[in-house]
Amino acid sequence: MNNEQLRKSIERQVKRMQRADEERPTLLAQSVFMGTLALLFVLPVIIGLYLGNWLDDKAEGYSIHWTIGLLVVGLIIGIANVYLFIRERD
Repeated sequence: MNNEQLRKSIERQVKRMQRADEERPTLLAQSVFMGTLALLFVLPVIIGLYLGNWLDDKAEGYSIHWTIGLLVVGLIIGIANVYLFIRERD
């Protein structure tokens, strides 16, 4: 490798490193991403719990069957939401 090739190689590496540094997500972007993941997971769980509790109050003799069932459904939906969101971003 002569000096000219070495210089070009080093320049390419420096440009690549600068571009990677510029594309690195900021703290705010990472916080927004984590908050979005939390909402995508937690909201279906809370809605399932609330709806299940409401149905258990309306239907006598079921105690907590609706609450537990819709909690599980909320968990499954939340996990699917997070999985699909992460898969879409990558």
